[in-house]
Amino acid sequence: MIRTLRYILLAALAVVLLTVALANRGPVLVKALPDDIAAFSGFGWQMELPLYAVIFASIIAGLLIGFVWEWFREHKHRAAASTRTKEVSKLERELAVMRDAKPQQKDDVLALLDKRKAG
Repeated sequence: MIRTLRYILLAALAVVLLTVALANRGPVLVKALPDDIAAFSGFGWQMELPLYAVIFASIIAGLLIGFVWEWFREHKHRAAASTRTKEVSKLERELAVMRDAKPQQKDDVLALLDKRKAG
């Protein structure tokens, strides 16, 4: 059921993207810098692309920038989780050493009951 719904949504997205691409086939001139700054700096890169390519590239660039931004923002949470994981494993090792060093002691009430049975 979910797989079918996912395929339906992907097909609808493909139709929408194809429609946008077909509606925006006209060429546009993409420039790296405005004309005045390009003349001053001597760097005048420009390229003519279909408008749909510019739209889709902008969407992809925005998503990538958002993912990287979020990855940097969550770094402190990942670092804290890593520190806690190391601390927990260290404490578990210490507990295992302590359990091996001392034999398992019984509860005081159970020890009294055992003495009563034995004596």
